[in-house]
Amino acid sequence: MRRELCQALVARAARPELVFLTGDLGFGALEPLRDALGERFLNAGIAEQNMIGVAAALASEGLEPWTYTIAPFCYARAFEQIRNDVCLHRLPVRMLANGGGYGYGVMGPTHHALEDYGILSTLPGLRILVPAFDSDVGDVVAAAGASPGPVYVRLGRGELPAGCAAPAYAPWRRLRSGRGPVVVAVGPMAGIAWGAFAQDGEAGPEVWAVSELPLALSPPPQAFADALAGRTLCVVEEHVAQGGLGQALAAWCLTSAAALTGFRTVTAAGYPSGTYGSQGFHRRESGLDAEALRGLLA
Repeated sequence: MRRELCQALVARAARPELVFLTGDLGFGALEPLRDALGERFLNAGIAEQNMIGVAAALASEGLEPWTYTIAPFCYARAFEQIRNDVCLHRLPVRMLANGGGYGYGVMGPTHHALEDYGILSTLPGLRILVPAFDSDVGDVVAAAGASPGPVYVRLGRGELPAGCAAPAYAPWRRLRSGRGPVVVAVGPMAGIAWGAFAQDGEAGPEVWAVSELPLALSPPPQAFADALAGRTLCVVEEHVAQGGLGQALAAWCLTSAAALTGFRTVTAAGYPSGTYGSQGFHRRESGLDAEALRGLLA
């Protein structure tokens, strides 16, 4: 999604208050943005904690700072700065985190983001945006730019199934209708779930995409709540179970007395084999692939 991100920010670069800070990343992808911003494009170096602190200071002076780095270098390395400098002051810092989930594959767990939105959803006022498809990125950038408070954007790779057209961006979207189980997936995993059941017809699962968290800021729409009656709900996310959407939706279902007949989650299992590989390899180990999803809900 980096190309779409760059295009969206270049279109926004005419705003004199916009400042972009990168943690020594973006080579071969963000040069058009660098050229558009000039001295407002800052390389903070491999110093992510400092980058977030500087962005907070810029926001406090009325500027519009955007930060960019690999996801774990943002939420994990700079968590104290996000909590204390940004969120406790409700400052509008837009944190762009590339490579959500197992996105950095063979680089191993230091470069994987498996607990990011669970951790960050504990912080006050932080909005989390997870685009599902490449075409979502422009709308996500616009939403982040319009937000009065802090935003974390989890970027990945669009997984639009062949022959399908992505619907217009919304925090919650029904991708396909069906009379079977209700499948709700976070960000790019929605495309995988959609593709897994795209040919199943009306008897197959109903698939929803979620692109905004936490539920306190982006509650399920009434159409989703209505669809749950008498059905099994399956939550799919490239994130550990603890703190994920599955746990949040389970609590929401209990609170709202949803009339479910079953509840399942498919989440990132970590590293069952103790080895590291591509994003696809780790997804398969966790059951986060189309074949596994079809088997689970057969």
